Amino acid sequence: MNDPGFVIIGRNEGARLALSIDSVQRETSLVVYVDSGSSDGSVSFAKARGLPVVELDPALPFTAARARNAGFGWLMRCHPELEFVHFIDGDCELVPGWLDRAMLAIRSDDRLAAVCGRRRERDPKASPYNGLCDHEWDTPIGLRETCGGDALFRTAPLRSVGGFREDLIAGEEPDLCHRIRKRGWLIRRIDADMTVHDAAMTRFSQWWQRNRRSGYATAEALALRGKGNRPLCKAAASNVLWALPPMWILWPLLWFRVCRRSGPMVACFITLGKIPHCQGQLQYWLRSSRRKAENRRTKLIEYK
Repeated sequence: MNDPGFVIIGRNEGARLALSIDSVQRETSLVVYVDSGSSDGSVSFAKARGLPVVELDPALPFTAARARNAGFGWLMRCHPELEFVHFIDGDCELVPGWLDRAMLAIRSDDRLAAVCGRRRERDPKASPYNGLCDHEWDTPIGLRETCGGDALFRTAPLRSVGGFREDLIAGEEPDLCHRIRKRGWLIRRIDADMTVHDAAMTRFSQWWQRNRRSGYATAEALALRGKGNRPLCKAAASNVLWALPPMWILWPLLWFRVCRRSGPMVACFITLGKIPHCQGQLQYWLRSSRRKAENRRTKLIEYK
């Protein structure tokens, strides 16, 4: 089967889910929706649009990775011959013409495991936080180390690495792409609009929590990929160093360095964001230490 299957994931996306489903159904009928415990009628709405729906068991923690794996698993069971799968979040709308561009790119190079494009914020001027998201989505063109949650994948490399790690609460895409690249596959970002994202981020607390999750993911990735990974070590060390109160006096230097590259607003939030990033890293390290201590106690009891 040459046409890709689509996996849409969501939880209480409301009207954004309608836009997402409509945009995908304009391209293909091979779509599955995976719901993570929605209470807003998302499941009924998806079924009314004719989509098969996979509802995740609430007994286990909901993660985007778990939802994507569930959708991919459904596609593989129902269409084992499927060569390509496209993941898209329920708060994103597929841009017309993107799929043709992506399929052309991935078919032109057998080494490509995934192709992604430009994700844009629907209303970047609605809040400074939406603007920050739009800036974050603007990644460089060409071969990349990772992609985001919206991307077109070959099914073969996905199956070879066992899909996403379902226990990761964030950073599941970089982890997946890291394991795929270790097997010799490539990831490419092409110069084309892919999806329109609706962050709906209007409060400082939302931005703070998002950065805490990012810091947690950084620490988790460092633990998974080893301390020899220099970029991750550098990022983790930078977050901790700049978050220390004695270093706040040097924040103008950090701000100026980022400002020259990305502008004053982004520089302000990147500088301040070192604190929640550090909090997230510390949260992971504390949880990891507790788990190790509990394992040691369990082994000691078993030995006795």
